[in-house]
This record gives sequence, structure tokens and C-alpha cells, in this order.
Amino acid sequence: MRLPVWWTFGGLIAGLTLGLILANSSLIDPLLALARPVGTLWLRALQMTIIPLVAALLVLGISQMAQAAKAGKVARTMLALMLGMLVLSGLVSALFMPALLAAFPIPDAASSMLVADNVEAQAVPEVGDFITSLIAPNLIAAAAETAMLPLTLFFAIFAVAISRLPSGQRETLVGFFHALANAMLTIIGWVLWLAPIGVFALALGVAARSGGGAFAALAHYILSVSAMGAIVLLAAYLLAALGARKSPLRFAREMLPSQAVAISTQSSLASLPAMLASAKRLSVSDTTADFVLPLAVAIFRVTSPAMNMAVAIYVATLAGVELTPALLAAGIAVALIISVGSVSLPGSISFVVSIGPIALAMGVPIEPLAILVAVEMLPDIMRTLANVTMNVAVTATVDHAQEN
Repeated sequence: MRLPVWWTFGGLIAGLTLGLILANSSLIDPLLALARPVGTLWLRALQMTIIPLVAALLVLGISQMAQAAKAGKVARTMLALMLGMLVLSGLVSALFMPALLAAFPIPDAASSMLVADNVEAQAVPEVGDFITSLIAPNLIAAAAETAMLPLTLFFAIFAVAISRLPSGQRETLVGFFHALANAMLTIIGWVLWLAPIGVFALALGVAARSGGGAFAALAHYILSVSAMGAIVLLAAYLLAALGARKSPLRFAREMLPSQAVAISTQSSLASLPAMLASAKRLSVSDTTADFVLPLAVAIFRVTSPAMNMAVAIYVATLAGVELTPALLAAGIAVALIISVGSVSLPGSISFVVSIGPIALAMGVPIEPLAILVAVEMLPDIMRTLANVTMNVAVTATVDHAQEN
């Protein structure tokens, strides 16, 4: 299903523009009275799919990784390296995003992106409370309270348990979660088809509250989140130099064709043939490239922890949520696990599915995501660029490790 990305972006611009024009007129109040319920209904429809879709995708993604780990030494080396890069990716945002926002503060107009007027800063949990909250005694109650950290940890453990079952039982459960994921993706696809209307309705209220500053706020958001992806991109060049022993200039030169495809398609899968060609020019063995790169495209998205955490930290700063080490650790933990299950999804869907659980785990309001999803197409360019570059860097590093 091809989602109306450009129409959604157009709905955002139209809503902001109309709200700006009518902000001080007598027409704005009756218009907002009509738009608010439309925007709220669309936002709730977006939220209702998060928990079942995350559960299904986690089971499928982790089961796939468990099967890959059984493929041999190359696969285990690759998975260990990927896990290290994902942890590093999450730490990038935890360390640098708050510093970036301190150096370049969020514009005052961005407060209008909270959408709901009653959003309050979340209470900061004590260390003991945070640790005990990792395990939910009642999963139904945890789901009702959208307690994403214990839910995420449970389904991750559940997925590992499924991978240890006899083949018949494993295939039955994996088949069930595959069907559940497809059903949820169908529903969220329908909801996102209505995104131009929902985003227009929400953007109208944003512009009415903030005026022209909403455009500056969105530009600030795009640049801030993309900066975290740029750090991951630089880490890919560093890995190629230190881990694969490739000349930085040679690596940069040979990656240009793959990066051009990545920027034009915003798809790692579509960039796979170009990545294989880049790996060959970098003297990576065909055996390693043909195994690692397709698997990396299937289960590895290195920018997810960094850029998804960046969005959650941005909204947390916007809402006045105190980012304690415990909350950042919770965000990184969920970001790492969620990244496994959302690799092959379109950008708009993965934005909601990936960042929603992180925000909920950190006590961050998710209302702004309904507006921010409309501009995800722009940070997604950096996501794909860094992902493609890191995939080749990891492949070259694995190949070098096999030679020694």
C-alpha cells in the first residue's frame, strides 16, 4: 500500500497556512470547533494500533534474529556487531540531543505542537519504582495503562521463548503473529490514508495558537533530529576505517552510488543492489556480501534508536518532562528492542510504531507525533542515507573479521 506522504505534507502546510490566516478572525473558533474532534479521532485511531502491532512485530523480528543466529559464525559476528551499533546509536541521542537542545533551544512557538491543552509533565519515578516497573504482574492492566516498557520486555522474552519451541508449535505461533501484524498494518494503513485530513485538522489548531512560528518550530525539529542521524552516518565511516580497515576516502567514494539511490528512493531495500555493488568495489568477498547485506536490510536499522530517541527527547523537552538517567535508559531499552520489529515498515508507519512506545516508556506525551509524522519524509532521507552507509560498513567489517 502506497501511503499519501506528499498529501499528508500538503495537509500540514494547508492547515498551518489557513490557521495563520484566520488566527485573529471571527471564523477561527467555529472552524476549530469542527476541526478538533476530527483531529482527536484521527489521533486516537493512530494510537489504538500501537500495542498489538508492536507485539506482533517484536515476535516476528526477534524470531527472525534468533533463526539468523543459528546460521553460523558469520551470522553471530554480524549480529554482535549490529547490537553494538544499535546500543551506540541509542547513546548518541541520550548524550547529544539534550546538549543540542540546550545550545539551540526549541522555539517558543513549538509549544503549540502539544495539540492537547491539558498535557502535563510526568512525575519522575524513584529508582526502586523504575526497577520494579520492568515486570508487569498483569499484562492486561499494563496494556490498559500503556505501560510500554514492561510490555516490550515481555514480548521480547516471549519471542525468544517461541524460538525455542518445537518447529510445529513455533510455526503456529509465528503464523498467528504474522497474521496479526498484517491485520494491524492494514488498519494503520487505512488510518494513514486519512492522514491528510487528520493532520490538516490538527495543524489548523497549531497555527491558530502559535502563528507563523509553527513553521520555524518544525524546521528546528527536522534539523535537530536529522543531526542525530548525521552522527550515526559519521560513525559508519569511522567503523569502515577502524573495523574494516578501509581508507575513508575510498569508502566515501565507493559509497556515493549507493547513497544516491538511498536519497532518491528513501528505501534500504531498493538500495540493496547498489549496496552489493559498493561492497564489491570495496573488495568485500561475494560470500560475505551476499549473506550479510540482505540480512542487514531485513533486521538492521541503525538510525532507529538515535533518531527515534531524538524525537522522544525533543517532545519531552517540549512538554517539560525531566529526563533522568532512568528515563533515558528506559527509552534506549525500548528503542533497541522496537528497532528489530520495525525495519521493513514504510517510514510513516515505523514512525508511529517505533516512537510511540519509546515516548510512552519515558512518560512523554505522544500527541505531537500526529503532527510530526507529516514531516517525517524529510528526516527519513537522513535515516536511509545513514542506514545504507552503515550496512555496507558492517558488511566490510564482518568480512575483515573473517579474514583474521
